[in-house]
Amino acid sequence: MLKKVFFCLTILSLLTPVLVSAQTNDILGLNIINNANIGLQASDPRAVAARIINVALGFLGIVAVVIVLYGGFMWMTAAGNEERISKAKQILSAGIIGLVIIVMAWAIASYVVKTLMNVTNT
Repeated sequence: MLKKVFFCLTILSLLTPVLVSAQTNDILGLNIINNANIGLQASDPRAVAARIINVALGFLGIVAVVIVLYGGFMWMTAAGNEERISKAKQILSAGIIGLVIIVMAWAIASYVVKTLMNVTNT
């Protein structure tokens, strides 16, 4: 069954350019991109890099907070077991250290990007 679906998708993907070019009277399909509004913006690459850095560090911050919450949950459910408490303390300290590193990386990256934007906007 999977082979039939894969075969049909392959045939469809091979026929799609032919069908599209037949509708536009462009046999080779060279003018499709020239006439299309593909939605690309002329934004500044520095701003794009800053957005990518902010999203990546935001995601890492969420992961660090989840690790801290997990360590706290382990500590609360340890029920006095010293081995589980020490493991929870290790997880908590690793999460907090990671969070501090992420915040420092965000501050450094933010400073560098703002300085770069100010210096190159002459």
